[in-house]
Amino acid sequence: MTPGHAMGGTAAPVKSTAAKPRLAPSPLGLAPSVGFGDRLGLGTPGHVAALREAGGPIRGVFAQQSVREMTRTGRGAETVMGAAADALVELDYRDPWSADADHLKTADDIRRSMAAGFVLYTLDPSDDVDQRADLYDAAILDEKFQAARQYAEWMDDYSGKSVDVVGTKIDFDDATLKRAAVKYGKALQRAISMAQTVEEEAARLGQPFEIELSIDETAQPTTPAEHYVIADQFRKADIQLASLAPRFIGDFEKGVDYKGDVAALERSMALHAAIAARLGPYKISLHSGSDKLSMYPALARATGGRFHVKTAGTSYLEALRVAAQQDASLFREIIDFSRGCFDRDKASYHVSAVVNEIPSPDEVDDPVILERLYLDRWEDVAPGRGFTEPGRQILHCTFGSVYTNPSLGPRLVQLLEAYPAEHCEILRQHFVRHLEPLRAG
Repeated sequence: MTPGHAMGGTAAPVKSTAAKPRLAPSPLGLAPSVGFGDRLGLGTPGHVAALREAGGPIRGVFAQQSVREMTRTGRGAETVMGAAADALVELDYRDPWSADADHLKTADDIRRSMAAGFVLYTLDPSDDVDQRADLYDAAILDEKFQAARQYAEWMDDYSGKSVDVVGTKIDFDDATLKRAAVKYGKALQRAISMAQTVEEEAARLGQPFEIELSIDETAQPTTPAEHYVIADQFRKADIQLASLAPRFIGDFEKGVDYKGDVAALERSMALHAAIAARLGPYKISLHSGSDKLSMYPALARATGGRFHVKTAGTSYLEALRVAAQQDASLFREIIDFSRGCFDRDKASYHVSAVVNEIPSPDEVDDPVILERLYLDRWEDVAPGRGFTEPGRQILHCTFGSVYTNPSLGPRLVQLLEAYPAEHCEILRQHFVRHLEPLRAG
């Protein structure tokens, strides 16, 4: 493991940047933006190359990592920030850029991220969301509401009212409000408290910041009424959101394209975007954005270009393509290892892959076929299988176990450092495919 990739340590640049001052990250406001999650700390050159080729107004969030990701890799917040910032110096990148401390759940998460210099704070109160709220019948809902009522002092503000948003009437009837209170009441209270911690810490340290609220990691879609209440309560608490990530309709599995009706999704996103314009303005954020190519134009149109897209695992998958092409034996070892720990590692991810759906490496002699089976779209490899793509999901979920394995992790990093041009080119090609439809929308 090279010094810049010491487990949990502070980043050490591969090249000296002492004579070149870092360009600090800054809030991006309403500019369209894409988060390039870089789990290995070596992807920024490829991300920048893609952004430069695509052109246009989209800004890059080059340091983006969730607490969950950092826990799994052992890379601390300073390491994540340092890898991106030092790479940008070497690339002479002078455009505004941001750094996202993603899926923060506690005040300590916030303080550690701020100490490392992050400027976008993505608050994730999903632990306090009732994931089954949409499934309760009237009797159970009433019972659950009795416990949730203490977290929903805002009920009377909306009871019996309705609002018109771009021609759509949103009714705040009794059942709608009760379900919103049960589903999001406690989470909303926690999110506002965390946002106030961000504001207090930023004021104390004199640091710039902006806030994103994540309510996407839930089992059921966020309704327009729920979105309205949440955003309105943030506004009444005098907290400005930079972006909000609802749970959209359809299926957003990790590592594969969108599953659902894109036209219906666009109509739903347009309503969410209208609420954001009315109660913000703030951007609509798409989490699990990796490889959702079919829906990108719809997102860009529905939001009028006021969006944020987060990717993470797709950069790691494309890094594995370097292994597939330059060290086939290492790639086979990573696949074998990942198959063995997938059932454990997938627990916190939304995926449908099953290990025995796809041949093991010892059943595939041709390294080109093995790469396609595990890293490409199955619709291209095995027509008719559609969105299954179990290989990508198996490799996606097991990144932390691979990275921290004392044999596989160092060898993968060393390989990527030995083939920087190839790694950069693979990422450039991959992310141009993401950025172009976002611009075209």
